[in-house]
Amino acid sequence: MTPTPTGYSALEKLTQRIHHLQHLSAIVGWDEAVMMPEGGSESRAGAMAELNVMIHEAYNGPEIPEILARAKDDTADESDPWRRANVREFERVWKTQTCLPADFVEKVTLACMRSEQAWRELRSKNDWKGFKPLFSEVLKLKREEAAIRAQVTGLSRYDSMLEIYDPGMRTESLQRTFADLESFLPEFIPAVVEQQRADRVERPRGPFPAERQRALGTELMKAVGFDFKHGRLDVSHHPFCGGVPRDVRITTRYREDDFTQGLMGVLHETGHAKYEQGLPQPWLAHPVGASRGMAFHESQSLFMEMQVARSREFLEFAAPAIRRHMAPSAGDSDPAYEAENLRRLFTRVNPSYIRVEADEVTYPCHVILRFNLERALIGGDLSLDDLPGEWDARMKSGLGLSTLGNDKDGCMQDVHWPAGLFGYFPSYTLGAIIAAQLMAALEKDHPSLRSEVAAGDFAGMNAWLRKAVWSQGSFFTTDELLRKATGAPLGTEPFKNHLRRRYLDG
Repeated sequence: MTPTPTGYSALEKLTQRIHHLQHLSAIVGWDEAVMMPEGGSESRAGAMAELNVMIHEAYNGPEIPEILARAKDDTADESDPWRRANVREFERVWKTQTCLPADFVEKVTLACMRSEQAWRELRSKNDWKGFKPLFSEVLKLKREEAAIRAQVTGLSRYDSMLEIYDPGMRTESLQRTFADLESFLPEFIPAVVEQQRADRVERPRGPFPAERQRALGTELMKAVGFDFKHGRLDVSHHPFCGGVPRDVRITTRYREDDFTQGLMGVLHETGHAKYEQGLPQPWLAHPVGASRGMAFHESQSLFMEMQVARSREFLEFAAPAIRRHMAPSAGDSDPAYEAENLRRLFTRVNPSYIRVEADEVTYPCHVILRFNLERALIGGDLSLDDLPGEWDARMKSGLGLSTLGNDKDGCMQDVHWPAGLFGYFPSYTLGAIIAAQLMAALEKDHPSLRSEVAAGDFAGMNAWLRKAVWSQGSFFTTDELLRKATGAPLGTEPFKNHLRRRYLDG
């Protein structure tokens, strides 16, 4: 047997060490959001900053350029294409990670931690004035970061931030895609609202205790294929999926007067988690084994929530479980729990303030608003003093809603900016577009899909996604992965066709 090349061996050892540090960071971050007492925030911020510096230093070792060069030589004639792809992905991630000085990384981490922790309290108080100084420091540092990244990558400042979350994605492409939706949605949204006006929708009556909602969520998570041996469900201020592929942590939040939001939050995050759990096992400690960017990650959560969980077929399957957990004493007498009523309930279109509670038709409007605002914030064309007013103007223009004086439902509603995640928002709508494109390809390959979902059989669906997406990790670029899975580049037509079929035709 030919011995493993020395250069590549050194690269593997390095990536495994970084993976272990990132594992710790992921679990500590989950604990901070889910389990940490309020009084632990300052010391936790310091600990997480120190851990991030260790990860940063691991990427910045003076020996790495030589290791990388030798690994490239070792794999130039390599018969295993995954090794070549692993070197390619390491180099891409390494360039992203080494843009910033260690002291700057520590400063950014501390500022973002303090901002996010304060946001949890101040948002509930609608206290933009109190939050603004903390957020101002985050924005100042993120503008500096964008400038540094732009200088290193040769990209624009905003594109250099997009590159962190979706390698290869550019503002110009996003503007074309979003412009197409902006020309489609203004007529489509009122047409759907008008058509649904005649629908009678019975809203289930609560209260819905959180423990019952959790029991329902875990039952449906198991049904669709979540592996509880390698994951868990908890509660946080903002739903998320974290952890690592062999220890996935997802969270939701419950309202005892409305179970629908918590349930769809669980199923959304389950889509993220199934992607993580399905990544190529032999490569989990290496860059090529990671997910292919946030647009594909969001495609998996939105595939589960929007394409599947809000479909007529899924709700036919899930209705008995929903009734059993949410109305255990009602028997079969409450029409609110009939599958057709649930379908109408879960596909109701109603322009609203909150992105995470928005229906799939109006959701892109929320994302496009944030895309435009954060570009202006990073570029220095919009000040924080003007942000609430600009948010209000764009909400009125896009959805006919005003947020003046209501910053908790306006520019303070998301955790992303307080946490410094500029460049992330476009992934949500890109994910919805990719999800529709994947579903169209899946139905073409697997004509019995809808009947299987109605029967609670998700094996065929999961097998297709595992082969087409999950098991591929980052072996392909985003465009290559989408083309191989669906036979076409990114396009909005499958998404628009899906919306027409669900909301106007059927």
